[in-house]
Amino acid sequence: MRSAGVLHADTEILVPFFDVDTMHVVWHGHYVKYLEVARCALLDKIGHNYTHMVEAGYAWPIIDLQLRYVRGAVFGQRLNVRASLVEWENRLKINYLITDLHSGERLTRASSVQVAVEVSSREMQLASPKVFTDAVERMLR
Repeated sequence: MRSAGVLHADTEILVPFFDVDTMHVVWHGHYVKYLEVARCALLDKIGHNYTHMVEAGYAWPIIDLQLRYVRGAVFGQRLNVRASLVEWENRLKINYLITDLHSGERLTRASSVQVAVEVSSREMQLASPKVFTDAVERMLR
């Protein structure tokens, strides 16, 4: 069973016409964009978003991304994208669940893994920077 995480953020997405194919189904690559919107909401909630990360001297590239499509989303459908923080001490792992906003039907589940890279040296960090872990710990209190 997939971990629910210790913190989560929900984001509503209305599927726009420009994200669908001729069958009016969301093209598979656009789901990554929806995950990014939810991930940004989660980082904002933690109080350490991408702007803060850069100011602290770190980039956080994605090193792994997994998606499992259950049912395609369609034009005009309202989605809920939940991003849940699973790991943060050595890497940033987030699990996602995309559901139909009204019925709750599961459409897609995913996970992403990011690692901190010190911008000045371009060296990957073996542990998440204290400035980030402190922000998470403050939210967990």
